[in-house]
Amino acid sequence: MKYIIDHIEFDFTDDDFELPPLAQINIISEVEGSIWDADDEDDLIEEITAAYGWCVKSIDISHALT
Repeated sequence: MKYIIDHIEFDFTDDDFELPPLAQINIISEVEGSIWDADDEDDLIEEITAAYGWCVKSIDISHALT
């Protein structure tokens, strides 16, 4: 199933590394509006986390018409 990411929040907290705010904005901007192919919403979250290396705190999605 294809999903469009309408809004996403990542957990950018890490005790050993602080991602600069501009880098955070760039990651969010890159993901929002993108289309992902996943089996279900849980799989989608796992794929985004694996691709970007940050856990997803919240996500708003819609289904892409195929």
